[in-house]
Amino acid sequence: MEELYKKLLEEIGEDVNREGLKSTPKRAARAFKFLTKGYTEDIEKIINGALFESDASEIVLVKDIELYSMCEHHLLPFIGKCHVAYIPNGKVLGLSKIARIVDVFARRLQIQEQLTRQIAHTIDKYTNAQGVAVVIEAKHLCMMMRGVEKQNSSMVTSCVLGEFHDDPSTRAEFFSLIK
Repeated sequence: MEELYKKLLEEIGEDVNREGLKSTPKRAARAFKFLTKGYTEDIEKIINGALFESDASEIVLVKDIELYSMCEHHLLPFIGKCHVAYIPNGKVLGLSKIARIVDVFARRLQIQEQLTRQIAHTIDKYTNAQGVAVVIEAKHLCMMMRGVEKQNSSMVTSCVLGEFHDDPSTRAEFFSLIK
């Protein structure tokens, strides 16, 4: 990967031997590996049995989870926040595991719509919840730095499953809680 970054810099006309760029290919390769580390992470190991018996039957919500991902179309970042809710069905998931699940999928090249669905379906799979809802609000640098160059636009995606999908009042409660 380091050699590819070196070649990329040369292709844009840069001198890869100048002082400011001598170590850039190595740093860029390390950074890209970090930004895409979700490919090497295992959800089973992240959850690590952190499902706990519980009589809770109301909405469990973790909001404003910071999110950093990369657009698969332009390899540019999108940055925002994720709100994850579920209605337990006998078990609750360890709090930090929700944020870690968000990070696993965010650290892959993809589109926001897919990211939202991956998070929701993973929470659903591991908790067997009565319902799961995920909303992501993000700003996309591919839209801000290039193309239409709209600085104040953001994209909002949602995925609602189970009770959040089937019951309008449950869905409305979720959306009122994340405002």
